[in-house]
Amino acid sequence: MKVPDDITQVHATAEFRRVLQALLNLVTNAIRYAPDGTEVSLDIRAEPDWSIITVSDQGSGVCAADRERIFIKFERLGRTGDGGNGLGLYISRRLAQAMGGDLTVGDAEGGGAMFTLRLPR
Repeated sequence: MKVPDDITQVHATAEFRRVLQALLNLVTNAIRYAPDGTEVSLDIRAEPDWSIITVSDQGSGVCAADRERIFIKFERLGRTGDGGNGLGLYISRRLAQAMGGDLTVGDAEGGGAMFTLRLPR
């Protein structure tokens, strides 16, 4: 897993436990759905009004048609038998929105999914 160095700091106005819960879900999903031997990356950066945390994997990604559907309660995009219940991304997005931010998904550079947690600074 690739993570930011110890020096990198980005401040956000958010609740620690909520952010931790969302990030734990995103990292767990990335590890669960990425092929063996590929890399999961965590990155942070600051924009003028936002703190941005991204979790990227090298899996099959999420097609554009499913990018909103993936955040619907109990939605699993047809996946079965992996232990999930379809609530993690729904809850993570709701937590982000409750803190004045959002959670979105797009394409990772080089393939895979990139989840972006945006929180106010």
